[in-house]
Amino acid sequence: MSSLLHVVGARPNFMKVAPVLRAGAAVPGLRQYLVHTGQHYDAAMSDRFFADLGLPTPDVNLGVGSGTHAVQTARIMLEFEPVLDRLTPDWVVVYGDVNSTVACALVAAKKGIRVAHVEAGLRSRDRTMPEELNRLLTDQLADLCLTPSRDGNDNLRAEGIPDVRVKLVGNVMVDTLLTLRDTAHELGAPAAHGVAGAPYAFVTFHRPSNVDHPDVLGEILGALDDLAAQMPVVFPIHPRTRQRIADFGLGALARRVTLLDPLSYLETISLVEQATLVLTDSGGLQEETTVLGVPCLTARANTERPVTVTEGTNRLIPSKRDGINRAVAEVLTRRAEGAFHPGRPEGWDGRAGERVIAALVAD
Repeated sequence: MSSLLHVVGARPNFMKVAPVLRAGAAVPGLRQYLVHTGQHYDAAMSDRFFADLGLPTPDVNLGVGSGTHAVQTARIMLEFEPVLDRLTPDWVVVYGDVNSTVACALVAAKKGIRVAHVEAGLRSRDRTMPEELNRLLTDQLADLCLTPSRDGNDNLRAEGIPDVRVKLVGNVMVDTLLTLRDTAHELGAPAAHGVAGAPYAFVTFHRPSNVDHPDVLGEILGALDDLAAQMPVVFPIHPRTRQRIADFGLGALARRVTLLDPLSYLETISLVEQATLVLTDSGGLQEETTVLGVPCLTARANTERPVTVTEGTNRLIPSKRDGINRAVAEVLTRRAEGAFHPGRPEGWDGRAGERVIAALVAD
């Protein structure tokens, strides 16, 4: 009997593991364990996402909490090793690019347990991003690199990882999105927030490069204030971002923006699906808007998901007020002229989780 141990640590992981667990449950004799490292410190939000996604209660919760990258990674490694000794899985399956991903991959690899990395091969080529370092290290450790798009295969080949360790499976986050899209739509979040049937923008910003510098955050908020003069701007705000606005005395620039507490996954999808445009620095929203066909403006210098730019709805823009305003104007013009025709990348079809399980049980 084969056994898989799935590791999650932060909200983006939850959307990725759900379809893989579901596909694995259909395989006779396959034992699956779910380990939550507790890297994400907001237990209430974690519980909410688990409920939305229909995830089982984790078999193990390490409860490591927040901390510096070094402290958090070390705690995860210390707590995870005895779990492996007790459960002895055939595979450890890690997801995405958070600290839990690289920490658990390293522990498993040193104990001789095979590692599979779901969402392998993504590269921003910006080593100032902690996530980029996590991706690079995890892919080198992994026995099986499961990629969401063909550019991931190309990146891994260029780094010397042999093709036998790489398999294109598609995007597991898209599986979750397509499974829950109707449920999210029926939730009616736009109506609940007073924007149903009218143009509105959906916004998220949380990356340190955008919110930890007063000049940069001021430029972004200024652009959002300009946009709020044209249509409602709905901004479920990360606690870090809210604190920075207060710390830097930028509250006046956000006075016309609708600031919400963090939303559940279903509420987020419900609002994104009907938005006129999305402004963000999130990786997941770049993918979700591509599938939903919603124009996305990503305020970053690079993206580890270039396929969302070449084949989808996404566009990279500077974190500057004038640049954001120009990009918004161009999007609104294209939509008004009916010139917006996004595509969907290969393998983003709702069956990636099945292909992940097929690759694992075949090996």
